Amino acid sequence: MICLKNKYLKMNKYINYIGVMVVVLAFACKENSLPAIAPNVITEKTKNDTDDPAIWVNPKNAEKSIVFGTDKETDGGVYAFDLNGKIIKNKSITGVKRPNNVDVAYNFKINDSTFTDVLVFTEREKQQIRMFSVPDMMPLDNGGFSVFKNEKNLEYTLPMGVGLYTSSVDNTLYAIVSRKNGPKDGYLHQYKLSTDTTGVVQSTLVRKFGVFSGKKEIEAIAVDSELGYVYYSDEQHGIRKYYAEPTKGDKEISCFGGELFLSDIEGIAIAKQAKGKGYIIVSDQQKGQFNIFSRDTNKFVKAVNLSTTETDGCEVVTVPLNNVFKNGLFVAMNDAKDFYFYDLAKLGL
Repeated sequence: MICLKNKYLKMNKYINYIGVMVVVLAFACKENSLPAIAPNVITEKTKNDTDDPAIWVNPKNAEKSIVFGTDKETDGGVYAFDLNGKIIKNKSITGVKRPNNVDVAYNFKINDSTFTDVLVFTEREKQQIRMFSVPDMMPLDNGGFSVFKNEKNLEYTLPMGVGLYTSSVDNTLYAIVSRKNGPKDGYLHQYKLSTDTTGVVQSTLVRKFGVFSGKKEIEAIAVDSELGYVYYSDEQHGIRKYYAEPTKGDKEISCFGGELFLSDIEGIAIAKQAKGKGYIIVSDQQKGQFNIFSRDTNKFVKAVNLSTTETDGCEVVTVPLNNVFKNGLFVAMNDAKDFYFYDLAKLGL
């Protein structure tokens, strides 16, 4: 009887060993085997933990465009980089309580005669979003706009992702905000950003929308203002697509791509081309690559290895900026307190 028991235990250990090896081999097969593409520029390092970039194209001189990148910690900041990757100290915003994601928009109306480009980012530990003018970096928010009010669960109040939508209907600017955790429906909140008659900027909640799988969290948001769509990463489920215009309703248009990712689906960047063409570039974080989808059909195109590690956020513009970024600029966060800059042609799109 004892011999049979020992034999059974040995067999059980062998079966468990085989099971573990199957899992290890399965993940090994998913390791990145694509050729690594080196960046043109690696930025100076930030103090804490880089997370998400945004690109402001200078309308007067593209060579003086700015890449903004968040540094995610209690004593964090939003750092401004020139196209050589050097930190522009007088354009950077420091002393921010854990900034997560950042986005830019153009021609925000202050009054009938004054317009400005703007930078908006989430400040997680203060449960708010911040708004600054660009490039003079003046605050427009009187200290910040609260988000996810009246939630009893603390994690339901902690903002992470933000995407800016400029309405094709009336040019209204909206901030679409995700959070550290949230309900199965209404995970995202959309806020209208506008000025009153005295020129004071206000934030008004206009809708709650967005399905959540419950698997991990939702952070990355990207808005295609031209086509009127918002995409967000349900991190271990798929890329979800909705209408960005509030009047078009809250029904999900599609959810795609989930089967192509090793684990977390992270940053989203939209490379816009004429006539609705272009690409949606999404970070496959643990696999160390980016999956690229068609902008108009959302079908998978290809994957590229850009030599980054554990990429959270990414961003792209498709206009020439200088002699290095002649075809546009793709920016990716790298897990070494820096960002990688690529001429867009390196992605082979």
